[in-house]
Amino acid sequence: MESIESVIKAHIKAHGPMDMGAFMAIALGHPKLGYYITRDPLGAGGDFTTAPEISQLFGEMIGLCIADAWLRAGACPLVHLVELGPGRGTLMADLLRATRRVPAFHESLAIHLVETSPVLRARQADTLAGFKPRWHDSIDTLPIEAPLLVVANEFFDALPVRQAVMTTKGWMERVVGLEGDTLTLGLHKAAFTFPALKEGAVIEFAPIRDAMTAQLAQRIATQGGMMLAIDYGHDAPQPVGDTLQAMHKHIFCGVLEHIGDADLTSHVDFAQMRRVAAEAGCTVYGSTTQKNFLEALGIRLRAEKLRDPHVLAGAERLLDHVGMGQLFRVIAITSGSFSPVGFEIP
Repeated sequence: MESIESVIKAHIKAHGPMDMGAFMAIALGHPKLGYYITRDPLGAGGDFTTAPEISQLFGEMIGLCIADAWLRAGACPLVHLVELGPGRGTLMADLLRATRRVPAFHESLAIHLVETSPVLRARQADTLAGFKPRWHDSIDTLPIEAPLLVVANEFFDALPVRQAVMTTKGWMERVVGLEGDTLTLGLHKAAFTFPALKEGAVIEFAPIRDAMTAQLAQRIATQGGMMLAIDYGHDAPQPVGDTLQAMHKHIFCGVLEHIGDADLTSHVDFAQMRRVAAEAGCTVYGSTTQKNFLEALGIRLRAEKLRDPHVLAGAERLLDHVGMGQLFRVIAITSGSFSPVGFEIP
């Protein structure tokens, strides 16, 4: 039976070792066998849990930020509300519930979901029944008229990343190769260069992530609108090293273990995202920590008002200063007329 591992081995036999980005792209996105194509990876029965599944307050706060930005930009009569990688549709459902009383907001919305998984599309259709979303395989088919309001929660971390390693011979690229019939990690002569660092240093770079950020930012600069991106990552002037990780059944594992059955992600470089978006002509807010962002939007007051122990516990998990509240960061990429609450003035 064909498997992702057999597909990768055949590719290496035919073309030689593959960089980590190519490995991630096949393992996660193969059109028939890819990790994200074949399953619902969320929740206790999956491999990881995201913020919308932890607490309804997450989507509610995102909704308030989005609706407020729409109002202050003039409440345009048509706006495209887009979610990238919408999971089960939970965030979008909570966002829409929280904004249902904002005058004329729902009437202005055309809802778009960028999702490649048939399994998750079915879940989203159930969750969002009545809202008539449109599905897209990529951002290329999103409408070109009217402003875009884009939400990307734990989306950019799963885009392919490559790794440069400093050696005594200079920069090399980490690759996946074969020893006999066993997949192994190795180093290959690099076709790029970075400033010299100490031996063993690792620099991650993500051309696909940069290209998608640039494309979205260019669209926002042209059409108007805003993108909120929430992900775990860093905002530092220097490289932070190897952040590529695999998770299977809520347990971290090696990147060559459970191939096709494990999630593969890396930390998002928010400083790089900010540079790319600014070069496209956008105004950029943040990044800031998830804790600071959600608190600025009033999540604690909302949790206390609901008086539900489960809701309170979920909110605390989102705000945990040694966990999700600090590890996850938020950035807003906007056109001139849209400005979000929850950030310091850029």
